[in-house]
Amino acid sequence: MHVYDTHCHLGLDGKVAPDEEHARAVAAGVTGMLVVGIDAATSRAARELSRLPGVRWSAGLHPNDSSRFADEWPALVELARSPGCAAIGETGLDTFRDRTPLDQQQHSLRMHLQLARELDLPVIFHCRDAFAPLFAVLRDEAPVRGVMHCFAGGIDEARQSLDLGLSLSFAGPLTYPKNDALRAAAAFAPADRIVVETDAPFLPPQRRRGQRNEPAYVLDTLAMLAHVRGMELDATAALTFANSKALFG
Repeated sequence: MHVYDTHCHLGLDGKVAPDEEHARAVAAGVTGMLVVGIDAATSRAARELSRLPGVRWSAGLHPNDSSRFADEWPALVELARSPGCAAIGETGLDTFRDRTPLDQQQHSLRMHLQLARELDLPVIFHCRDAFAPLFAVLRDEAPVRGVMHCFAGGIDEARQSLDLGLSLSFAGPLTYPKNDALRAAAAFAPADRIVVETDAPFLPPQRRRGQRNEPAYVLDTLAMLAHVRGMELDATAALTFANSKALFG
């Protein structure tokens, strides 16, 4: 069985060596990983981690840091244009925190979309309490290609994301007891538009709540996805792996 974690941040918190996390993931069957950049420094570090088998990387600026856009953007463009970059982002909108004005986030998002079109790369979208403004930008910028990272909506938000041409990535919250609407969206989504992720070291699955997350734990999310779709675990792994390869190569 081969599993693909489409969104992780190996080494981000400095608590565990990325090589150790990677080794545990591979031992668990997680042979594909996308290490996601959230600014120039982490995007550069993600590129360096592509030395590990099965690791791909992205370049982007997290919306909560888009007030630093002018300082970060030249280096991010250079990174995105370098060989091996698999995606642009993460980018998007976040109204849960108020440290960056929405107009600055929207400017950064549109610039990421422009760069992705230029390079013909998929975009990794962060969306926290911001579906309406994010969908408005994406409709204005259509067509778009990419994935809703750590999708957190219900069937209506899933339908709108899918209508825009996006895939849905499910993370640890899919396993949380109160997230019935999210599980309904996971059952609703077309088979060719679903992938799984950890967002490690954040958002551990239910049985590891309170712990640090890592790519090996994506199996918990995969098992829940298989359950809500009435599939075998191996078949769900094969399906999401193929979908991840179609997105990120």
